[in-house]
Amino acid sequence: MAEVTAKLIQELREKTSAGMMDCKKALMENDGDVQAASDWLRQKGIVKAASKAGRVATSGLVTVVKDEGCGCVIEVNAETDFVAKNEKFQKLVADIAAKALELKGEFDAVHSAVKDDIAATIATIGENMSLRRIAKVHGTHIYTYVHNALVPGMGQIGVVVALDGDKAGADEIGPKIAMHIAANKPEFATIAEVDPTAVEREKKIFVESGATDGKPEAVVEKMVAGRIQKYYGESVLEEQPFVMDPSKTVKQVLAEHNTTLKGFAYYLLGEGIEKKDDNLADEVAKMLG
Repeated sequence: MAEVTAKLIQELREKTSAGMMDCKKALMENDGDVQAASDWLRQKGIVKAASKAGRVATSGLVTVVKDEGCGCVIEVNAETDFVAKNEKFQKLVADIAAKALELKGEFDAVHSAVKDDIAATIATIGENMSLRRIAKVHGTHIYTYVHNALVPGMGQIGVVVALDGDKAGADEIGPKIAMHIAANKPEFATIAEVDPTAVEREKKIFVESGATDGKPEAVVEKMVAGRIQKYYGESVLEEQPFVMDPSKTVKQVLAEHNTTLKGFAYYLLGEGIEKKDDNLADEVAKMLG
């Protein structure tokens, strides 16, 4: 077998724009032959995938999966809404979800296991796509919810929630808690999870708003405490008014069903991605150049 040198890897990389590790693997598979390695990359769909890697993928699907004691929510992105309706893309998302469950939601392991499948699907469909993120929860009882489902189990919002305690009570309230999370988008599960700096920031914002100006210190303390309690009621799942009975908090409703919250995960498709604003004139100039 011919030696796979850095020079050969660089030559293949310049020829194909594929990643360094993909180039190395291609050369090893083809006895150091650059042309054969280039053809191999094309056959695997890697070259075509690499050429589209610069495109921003903000559409796609969010999906949820669960088994005994573990639940995952997964986001797989594509460039356009149209691709989300493609059965090949949906199959890719389902395969990734199954692998995520098998590998207990470990992102690096899942990404490594499915990257060739992603590249092949990119080559088939012709759009950039990527496994963006995976979240996992563990508990005795796992419940899921998908909002705006395009197909069963896949949509724009995905939720998994884990509960401990009585199974009958959990089965009754668990799906409702998952829907509550989709509607209210809590940041934290419990007060204990709240970053103290976030609490201090809320206090500072409230005081500097002028709401406490001229008030006695004891009154200010009560006002600030009330504002922080309101903050908890907005951002902490256990402290939120339950969407189906706002007279009770989620924590109270869970207690009534002899259950406790172990954790949750919530994904909104494309949240936090800044989509590139392409300049059409620049794009045309590049094409003509």
